[in-house]
Amino acid sequence: MQLFHIRYRNSQGTLMRILNAASRRGLDVMSVNANPAAENHEVALLLEVSLKQIGQLYREWFSIVDVVDVRSSAGLHGHEAAEWIPLPPASADIRQESARAALA
Repeated sequence: MQLFHIRYRNSQGTLMRILNAASRRGLDVMSVNANPAAENHEVALLLEVSLKQIGQLYREWFSIVDVVDVRSSAGLHGHEAAEWIPLPPASADIRQESARAALA
């Protein structure tokens, strides 16, 4: 697991371009946490990546004009781990909706 902290200027589409870099590679996004940070914004992504993918993501994120800084660390520590809520698989909502529809 790798935790990425990406600071960016909040212009139209910047966050989508950041998230798109991970989704295009078919990476599992374990958690996303975006917040304002002073005059910029920051998004923290928890991803399962290889060393090669880390380099590719850094290159792509730094090529986005509004990205100010990219940092990463391995996993979570202490109180930070309590703030993260894991995302359910995308198919979980679909199964629940189809089950409700079948009962109706």
